[in-house]
Amino acid sequence: MLGIIAAVLFLLAFLINAAEISTNDVFTSTNVMLIGLTLLALHVAGIGSGWSARGRRR
Repeated sequence: MLGIIAAVLFLLAFLINAAEISTNDVFTSTNVMLIGLTLLALHVAGIGSGWSARGRRR
């Protein structure tokens, strides 16, 4: 789930940068990209993946 959200944020950052949309200082394309990278790192680390080690035992 976090990987999908990160992909959407990367697309949003690209559109802000490509269209040269003027935004406030908090909502710049760089900040959106960094939030996306943080979510992608959390996804790769296994946080928010939906699977738990205790969930499936045989």
